Amino acid sequence: MKLTEMQMEMLNSKTLKHAFLVLILAASFGSLGGCATVEGAGKDIQSAGEAIEEGAEEASN
Repeated sequence: MKLTEMQMEMLNSKTLKHAFLVLILAASFGSLGGCATVEGAGKDIQSAGEAIEEGAEEASN
């Protein structure tokens, strides 16, 4: 079975749209994962800062 030029154009158009959609979804999930990572790092830094602050208070007493 041989595809006509119009059928090939429609197939390529659909394939391109699907590929673009997959790319957008992958980027969205990647950015959401990045938010969780940054939030976790912020909590770790805050926790370390609190530990340093407590150590400084104990040393000054």
